[in-house]
Amino acid sequence: MDSFNLQQLASDMNINWTPMFAATVCGTGALFLFWKWRKNLKIQKKILNAQKRREKSLQQAEQAVQQFKIQNPDFEGSSIVSLSLSELTGKLEEGSLQPDAVLHAFMEKALEVNMNLNCNTEILMDSVAQLKDIHTQKKGLLYGVPISIKDNVAYKGHDSSCGVVGKLDQPAVMDSVLVAVLKKQGAIPFVKTNIPQGLLNYDCSNPIYGQTLNPCNLQKTPGGSSGGEGALIGGGGSILGLGTDIGGSIRIPASFCGICGFKPTSRRLSLQGISSCVKGQKSVLSSLGPMARDVESLALCMRALLCQDMFTLDPTVPPIPFNQKVYESSEPMRIGYYENDGYLQPSPSMARAFRETKDLLERAGHTLVPFQPLRLYDAFLDLAVRGVFADGGGTLFSNLNVGPVDPCLWEQAKWLSVPGFVKKLICVVLKPFYPRLSASMHTIVGVGSIAELWRLHAKIEEYIDEVIAEWRRLNVDVLLCPMLGPAYNFYYCGRLNSALTYTSLYNLLNFPAGSVTVSTVTEEDEEQLSQYKGAHGDPWDKLFVKAVKGGVGLPVSVQCVSLPWQDEMCLRLMREVEQLTAKSKLT
Repeated sequence: MDSFNLQQLASDMNINWTPMFAATVCGTGALFLFWKWRKNLKIQKKILNAQKRREKSLQQAEQAVQQFKIQNPDFEGSSIVSLSLSELTGKLEEGSLQPDAVLHAFMEKALEVNMNLNCNTEILMDSVAQLKDIHTQKKGLLYGVPISIKDNVAYKGHDSSCGVVGKLDQPAVMDSVLVAVLKKQGAIPFVKTNIPQGLLNYDCSNPIYGQTLNPCNLQKTPGGSSGGEGALIGGGGSILGLGTDIGGSIRIPASFCGICGFKPTSRRLSLQGISSCVKGQKSVLSSLGPMARDVESLALCMRALLCQDMFTLDPTVPPIPFNQKVYESSEPMRIGYYENDGYLQPSPSMARAFRETKDLLERAGHTLVPFQPLRLYDAFLDLAVRGVFADGGGTLFSNLNVGPVDPCLWEQAKWLSVPGFVKKLICVVLKPFYPRLSASMHTIVGVGSIAELWRLHAKIEEYIDEVIAEWRRLNVDVLLCPMLGPAYNFYYCGRLNSALTYTSLYNLLNFPAGSVTVSTVTEEDEEQLSQYKGAHGDPWDKLFVKAVKGGVGLPVSVQCVSLPWQDEMCLRLMREVEQLTAKSKLT
């Protein structure tokens, strides 16, 4: 039997094939366009509904504040929000301040700050209802303290969007463990704060809630991914908040916004109920930690969270209470230090602030020991970046691709969307001219097999052992190093992952690390930017200058680090740096 011939059949039946084919193509095209239109319509509707929910919560909060003022004509919120956390908890404990007055004072201030900075994603009106039973938590270490939480921290009945459309309309069925513990300690979570789209970026903008601004300079980013927290606390709208950190996401916004931030050892605090766009990634571990105006507030938060309630609710967390004795010790320390990691030359203000802090510590009687990060180039690119993007960035891109991509991520999303073989070709072309850019491009190709991923994890374990051995050889207690800053101009964060070596190294190592503000950018610092050459003299070094330009008056920080599970030692160094800096400004 002859084979079936569609063209011959059409000829025998006098069918004109060309118009039929054209009609089929046009019909298919029309169906595709209609499907695309319907999909975009659904996306826009989701975004609009989320914005409406936020607007409704802001209006409800404003009404609640006005109602409270009517009922309490002597209410003066400014005197409350200006207190330190230790002063606030003292007044709440003795009864000279009541939790309802404190909550409404911070709610009013958060609304004011949000109008200027766009840092809140939703006011949690459940906080007002929580006041009814707050007296039962009077013994809690955070009794009556309003607390802000990052968008991706689960709060029952509310979205944890991570700034992506695909996670909207999926309200949490229960509180995260840390929110539950905070409530048991008498704290009142009252607002959720903004994040960058997908979280793996250190800016703070997304297509749902828009761009958050820096409280120190409205022309600058607050950093990210805990940027809403940094902005709200830096602007005075919150006294204590919770952020997450996988590459500097607590420490960078703390540095950019002039506050303090602490990344504990991963799993020291429970991660149950924390949303992510790369869930299951285990090469570089995320941490959840506090952000506040001063180090003592960070320590108080850690003391409150490291309690039996958390250890019971999440048995995977080691039951290690906060070691107050280590934190309060005044014994001299052996402090390792480095001013330049060799991958990114610090900005002039970063380098000056670091040197001044080192000198203060030496004059205070501590021993400073040179310490250089080991094989940083390989550790950052081949271990940290390749580990996070082991799937070639596919999981993150699939989350970004559901809806519009935010301008602050255009550059990042563009490279993630490039097929692997094209990335490899680009690496070959770039290598003779810009080896650092070529190597970075090669890392986001990812790993090719499960066996290769296992080898990567083995290399990470070996690197951690190597660094700890060097730490022991030098016999240091803690480490002092620069902290990324000052705050960037908009749209540079997504183009400069090269700047993350100072922070991401300690996520790879799983070492506790914290950021403490010690100075501000001077006119001289700004002038020296014109002579900045960078470590490699490539396009990234030139971009870094453009990113930090115009920073006079902005805060500058240093970073403190300790070994895993010695979180209290890290906080101790942070407190020492903070106190010595404060004393030096008085003399």
